[in-house]
Amino acid sequence: MPVAVDTASAGASTQALASLEATQATPQKSPKKSRPSKKEKRSDAEVPEQPVAGSSTAGEEWAWRSLTEASASTVPPVFTRDGSYFFTASGPAVKIHSVSSGQVVSTLSPVNTASKPSAATGHGDAVTSMILSPHNPFQLLTGSMDGCVRLWDFVDAVLLQSIEVSRPILQIAAHEKFKNEVCIAISRGTKKLNNHRNPTAEDNAQVQIVSLIPTEATRQLPVQKPSSVRVVGKARYTFGLAYSPSGEWLVAIGGHKAYVCRTSDIKAGFTKLVSPEKLTCLALHPTDDYFATGDSKGVVRLWYCLNDSIPAGVTGVEKKAPTTTLHWHAHAVSSLAFTANGAYLMSGGEEAVLVIWQLHTGKREFVPRVGAPISSIALSTARSREEEYLLGLSDASYVFVRSGTLRISRTIAKVKLDPAIISDRPPAGARVPLAAHPASSSLILPSSHPSSLQTYSPLTSTLISELEVSPTNKISRRDEKALEPSRVEYAITSESGDWLATVDSRPALDGFRAEVYLKLWSWDKKKSTWVLNTRIDRPHGLNKVTSVTFRPVAGGAAEQSLVTAGGDGCVKMWGVRSTTSKSGEVESFWVTRATLRSRKEPPTHVAWSHDGSLMAVAAGPYVTLYDPSTTLIIRTIICPECELVSAVCFVGRASRYLALRSRSDIVLWDLITESVRWNYQSSSTITELFPHPREEAFVILESDARPSLTHVTKFSTASSEAVSTHVLPFRLVSTSPCPPRWLSNDPSAFVFVGITQHWNAVIFGDHIRLAESEETVGRGLVGTAPVTTQTLFQDIFGKSAFENLTARNANVEVPSTQNGSSWKGKEVERIFDTPAYLVPPLGTLFDPLLDEFLTIRTETDTIPGSEEAQDVDQQDVDMELEGAEQPIVVGNRLERVVDNHEMIAMIELFRHHGLYSPSSTSVAPTPKKPVQPNGYSKANGLPNGTASPIPNGVKPNGLTPKPSRTNLSIVASETPSPRHGSSPAAKAGQKRKKSLE
Repeated sequence: MPVAVDTASAGASTQALASLEATQATPQKSPKKSRPSKKEKRSDAEVPEQPVAGSSTAGEEWAWRSLTEASASTVPPVFTRDGSYFFTASGPAVKIHSVSSGQVVSTLSPVNTASKPSAATGHGDAVTSMILSPHNPFQLLTGSMDGCVRLWDFVDAVLLQSIEVSRPILQIAAHEKFKNEVCIAISRGTKKLNNHRNPTAEDNAQVQIVSLIPTEATRQLPVQKPSSVRVVGKARYTFGLAYSPSGEWLVAIGGHKAYVCRTSDIKAGFTKLVSPEKLTCLALHPTDDYFATGDSKGVVRLWYCLNDSIPAGVTGVEKKAPTTTLHWHAHAVSSLAFTANGAYLMSGGEEAVLVIWQLHTGKREFVPRVGAPISSIALSTARSREEEYLLGLSDASYVFVRSGTLRISRTIAKVKLDPAIISDRPPAGARVPLAAHPASSSLILPSSHPSSLQTYSPLTSTLISELEVSPTNKISRRDEKALEPSRVEYAITSESGDWLATVDSRPALDGFRAEVYLKLWSWDKKKSTWVLNTRIDRPHGLNKVTSVTFRPVAGGAAEQSLVTAGGDGCVKMWGVRSTTSKSGEVESFWVTRATLRSRKEPPTHVAWSHDGSLMAVAAGPYVTLYDPSTTLIIRTIICPECELVSAVCFVGRASRYLALRSRSDIVLWDLITESVRWNYQSSSTITELFPHPREEAFVILESDARPSLTHVTKFSTASSEAVSTHVLPFRLVSTSPCPPRWLSNDPSAFVFVGITQHWNAVIFGDHIRLAESEETVGRGLVGTAPVTTQTLFQDIFGKSAFENLTARNANVEVPSTQNGSSWKGKEVERIFDTPAYLVPPLGTLFDPLLDEFLTIRTETDTIPGSEEAQDVDQQDVDMELEGAEQPIVVGNRLERVVDNHEMIAMIELFRHHGLYSPSSTSVAPTPKKPVQPNGYSKANGLPNGTASPIPNGVKPNGLTPKPSRTNLSIVASETPSPRHGSSPAAKAGQKRKKSLE
């Protein structure tokens, strides 16, 4: 029997035993009711990937939505020709991101796919390769696992063509030399058997050249058949396929071989070049005929064999080729990419370090700690932009690295996934941290590293922050043995949202002792971050912590407390203690208040009543009720229906009922009558039990023999008959309830967040509502512009006529200077952030830099103060105002709207801080002021003699502008100026006669 030990009272033990003997009750037996059988009418493959949130009837799929992708894509991103957008593969769809903001502006999604990927695996018709069309820079070619080559017009988001080859496509390549055809690598399975006469897991591939011209019979069909297919040769499972820059060679890699073929003699097939290690990635030089490969041992090899040394007309020849090796990586190289000029080669892998090799010297530079293992590398080679490196990380995030400084400039991330490369995922049955934070309406999820947590807002679909619970040196592996990192097992928030309790641990390995830490974090409302308040080493010794929960503060429980249970047989209560320092500052920290010990059975779960007046502890076949104020035992419950109680919870707002869960049984205990109200027996394994925070109802999650389904059953306290049953098309490793007010309009709804067995974060429940997924339907890029930050002055008057035109049409190139560069102002100084040995001699940069900073005056320049100068300046103002008349539209919303209140504030600004010309009744000529460089005066920064349009009746230099109510144009009335004489009236909307080009 459990025994309570009250640390505050010496006689509490005797009272607890007496109370136990007096209040022990024998439960009433009730017949077990078996769960009604369920017939599933559809298979796992038919489960939709993204169902619409809504209500469900009995036996139907519960409404759910994924917060993340099922897995991070290994397909390298592809930039558009102008570098304004880039494409990423996301399951069967392709997302189009803005380079400047990182937001998804459009999605290319096939509407006529044969089958959708299941929610459990995320595969099916996933995109495996994509390239820009070499004949049209506004078209994209993709290959997917459903065996279709698709041609997209990404500007209008239109699927132009679908060619089916009936086999999963692994790689795709094209060259401008070969029109109306693409080269693909398809999976063809294997016939090789192992010692047990079973097919091996090793896949083979076949390289084909497929025509994009359909057959006459399928020309009018949505999915067409190619008119011709030529087989180049067979290969191992290919990890790379590409044409040489000249188009004379076709290169593929698979297994321990590189396959090379002359495009002029396709019938001759491949020549096989042997590698000592298994090849993992391929990159061809942009100008010369040689290529680079990475292997599983971290070696980068340059192959100089695309020449006459390859025998012509000979099939299936295996030979060795002259190579150069570059070795730094300790593990497999995952991606390679050459720079646009071909002078540098970039490589990345599991070490989370970008290595930049200078090919002609062999020197290397590093961009370390990019955040996660690198899975892909892409380059932006637009002439109008600085060259950037885009790294695709294994946690589904993207990182931009500037080529000039070799520093990370920005990161694009939603929910970061566990890459499962740094270390193995937790074993089956291990705890995965998951919680809801009421103060910020956000979710606390496991991050890409086991020792960190991330905060995600489901209402805005944004990643808020990341919390490193256990500071860890994120080393990938030592040799081939994976390191065991410190893992966060629990993340529990208080009801008020002011406290967060975490438990992280590391097992004893290689002579190092085990570590277990209980950490309490306080919520900083000003900075919206968690601050470590107290760290408790080994709260239950080296034993595992089995339960962590905060005491509810409602109903008079004013003092915040925390309860933990462990494998040492103890239940510990923790409280907050405050001290005042000499300076008067109050410091709060957590200490132990009481310890409850069990003689035999270790406690497995702790639950609180709704008002915090009762605490239930499940230990073996017993459930013990405690008074948390005195830590005395009130009652001990023993149910024969539950041989081993694994979880317990109070049901209802009055907490009259107590639900007990075992492996396959649910028992509802009535605390008033001290009897079993009803019990329920399931034919499956019951994994979770959650009560409703307000209603007298609860939900259980069950898993059967099928590995990709979870059954959800709702019960009320009135009967053991299920109120409703639902199905989820995935298994869950962790589940946590969410407040219904966040994601549902129904206060009686159940809403949960969960982590699936494939490490996918999902929201599911009744009548859930979430922010729509970003651009789930195709939309053209016409009219979209990257999100930019502007000042109020720029919102009204515009930046420049040229910049507004560029913002409206992202495909228009920015005008460059006479030297071919677009540097302006401080941007010129960025070239000095480059390492010294990479910068040209200063003597070659001095004159171009001075030409950028200074402008030489010539005699042909317009004389300041003349009528022609005033006309030109007024036209400049009109053009800027004309560019600001229509706000930029991004998607279906206005980027910036200036209201009347904001206009009044600007008018008051100019009224009180404008420069007034001195009033004079005489028209006496004034002495001419010296001309400043470039024709600007020190007084107001405007050209000498040029009137500045200031609204609302202000009269600088004699002009009286009249603001219009319908638009931002300013009409100036002609008024004689005592200083400059009369000037012609400037008309509203007058355009510059010069060509914008």
